[in-house]
Amino acid sequence: MTESLDAERMACWRAYIESSQRLFTRLEDDLRADSELTFADYHVLVLLSEAPGQRLRMGELAARLVFSPSRLTYQVSSMQRRGLVARQSCPQDRRGSEAVLTAAGLLALREAAPHHLRSVRAHLMDDLDDAEIACLTRVFERLGRRLRADRDDSSTHPE
Repeated sequence: MTESLDAERMACWRAYIESSQRLFTRLEDDLRADSELTFADYHVLVLLSEAPGQRLRMGELAARLVFSPSRLTYQVSSMQRRGLVARQSCPQDRRGSEAVLTAAGLLALREAAPHHLRSVRAHLMDDLDDAEIACLTRVFERLGRRLRADRDDSSTHPE
């Protein structure tokens, strides 16, 4: 019984990874064609646009993006050369720095967002078959149950 459950779980995760890779490749291609932004550019701009003062400390930005510090430094430097973000010293931590959204970055985000949302909807509807949709649904249901359980555990055991 456990072996068949493990086999089903592994098959489900494998299908999830393969579907996600195919989906993200198509979304990245669409995003670049419409706006010349990469997915990483887009997500940095989204996070900065939602942050107070449209700025985030580099460490906080790395944590939200699950980027290594060196990868984030490269990403922000690339975006800085294109005028999408600026990097400034952090008033709260003189040793640190913050990424700041520029007017050009905000404009690029506003222009890319409608195209990106349309692309996400189109690829989710057209590129996934019924088996992949069922698999992804199971994965996200399990993840949702796990997150709810973790949240409930943390609320009953305050630190």
